[in-house]
Amino acid sequence: MTEEATRIPSRASTAHPGSSVASSAAVRGAPWTFAFLIGSLALGLAVLGPAMLVTVVALLTQGVFLAFFARHLGFAIASMRSTPIDLAAPLVDTGFRPPVSVLVACKDEVAVCEALVEHLVALEYPGQLQLIVVDDASSDGTAERLDQLASRHDRLLVVHRAPGAGGGKAGALNAGLERASGDVVIVFDADHRPRPDVVRRLTRHFEDPAVAAVQGRCVIGNPEDSPLTRLVAIDYLAGYLVNEYGRQVLFHLPAYGGANCAVRADVLRQAGGWNPDTVTEDTDLTLRLVLGGHRVRYDVTAVDEEEGVVNLARYWRQRYRWARGHQQVWRDYRRAVLHSTALTWPQKIETVMFLAIFHLPVVSAAGLVVLVLWVGGVVNPVDPLNAFVLWTLLFLGPLLELGGGLLISRVDRRNALTLVLFLPIFFVSIALCTKAWFDGIAGRPYSWVKTKRSADDQPAARAWGVGT
Repeated sequence: MTEEATRIPSRASTAHPGSSVASSAAVRGAPWTFAFLIGSLALGLAVLGPAMLVTVVALLTQGVFLAFFARHLGFAIASMRSTPIDLAAPLVDTGFRPPVSVLVACKDEVAVCEALVEHLVALEYPGQLQLIVVDDASSDGTAERLDQLASRHDRLLVVHRAPGAGGGKAGALNAGLERASGDVVIVFDADHRPRPDVVRRLTRHFEDPAVAAVQGRCVIGNPEDSPLTRLVAIDYLAGYLVNEYGRQVLFHLPAYGGANCAVRADVLRQAGGWNPDTVTEDTDLTLRLVLGGHRVRYDVTAVDEEEGVVNLARYWRQRYRWARGHQQVWRDYRRAVLHSTALTWPQKIETVMFLAIFHLPVVSAAGLVVLVLWVGGVVNPVDPLNAFVLWTLLFLGPLLELGGGLLISRVDRRNALTLVLFLPIFFVSIALCTKAWFDGIAGRPYSWVKTKRSADDQPAARAWGVGT
C-alpha cells in the first residue's frame, strides 16, 4: 500500500483542494447544478424533441434501476449463503484485550439516560473499560441526572459541554474523545441497549492491524409500537443482515454506521476526529477511512437494540437528516473516490452507489414525472413498453433485501404482511430525499437534529428500556 493511499483525509479536506466541508457543502451548496439541469433540458428539447427526450430520460432512469437491482440481488445471494454461518459461530477468546473507551452523546435525553447507563455498566469486558457520556448542553435535566448516576458508578465519566458549543453529535463525540484513554473507541446512541458481549465482539477485530473500524448490528427494540415501527424493524433486518453483510462479502466495504461501532483512537485522531460540519458524521468518517486505505469490518453478532421511530413525522425528520448528510458526503468526496489509489475499480463503483443511495429516490421522482407526462397524454415516448417495463426493478431490488432479512432472521412470517406499507413509505422517501437534494444544492443551512424518542412523550420512569 502506498504512502498516498494510507494518508487519511482530515475532516477539513474534501474532493476540492483547499476547501473545507463546511464551505463546499453546508454553506455554498452547488447551485450551478440547477443551471446545468435546465440547460440540458433545453438542449435536449431542441435537439431530440419532446418524445425522444422523454424516451431517453426514461431509459436512463431504468438503467439506474437495473444497476441497483443487480446490486440488491448480489447482496441477497451473498448474505443468504454466509450470514447464517457467521450468526452461529461461537465467540473465540484469543486473549486480545485492548483498553476501550465507550462514548455516548446525550442531548436532552433525561427520559432514557438511566436505562442507557444501566446497560453501559452491564457491559462485560475483561480488559480496561472507560465509560464516557457527554451531556451536550441539555436543558431538560439530563445533566443533573447523569451527575447523579456518575456518583453511583465509579467507571462513569460525565463530560458537560457549554451551550452554543456547536457541532451536534460530532462535536459532542469530539469532546468525549479528548477525555478518552482507550486504544479503541466504541460509540452508542443514547437510546441504545447494547448486549453485554458487544465490546468483546467488536474489539476482537482490531487484532488485525489493518482494521481501523468495526460496525456491529443494530436491531429495533420496539417493533410492536406501531405499523411503521414494524416496517422500520424489517428495514433494519434487510440493512444489517443483507445490505451491510453483502457489502463486506462482495467488496470488503462495510460502512461505519455511527452507533454500535468501534474505531481505533489513534486513527480517529489522525483523521481529525468526527466532522462537525456534516449531519452524518459516520458516513463522512467511513469515506475518510477507506480513502486512507484502512479497512472497515462488520460483525453481524455484535448486537445492539435501538428505538425505532413510531410515526411519520419522526420518520421524515430522521430520514431527511440521513438523506441530507449522505448527499452532502457525495458532493464532498465523489472526486476523491474516483481518483483514489486505495480503492479498486469495483470498490469505487460500489462506493459511488453507496453514496448515491439517497439520490435514488430523486431519480425515481424524475421517473414519476416522465410517467405522469406519458399517462396524461402530454407526451408519448417512442417505445413506451420498453421504456417502462423495467420500472418494477426499482421495487424488486429492495424487496429482495427485505425478504432476505426476514428469512435469515426467521421472524414470524406474519411480519411479511407489514411490507404492504413499503409502497406508500417509498413515496414518502421520494418526497423527503428530493427535498433534501434541492435544499442541499441550494445551500440552505441545516444542522444536526435529534430524533425525538417515544420516552419523551412519557414520564421518565416509564422510559423505553428502563428496568428491562
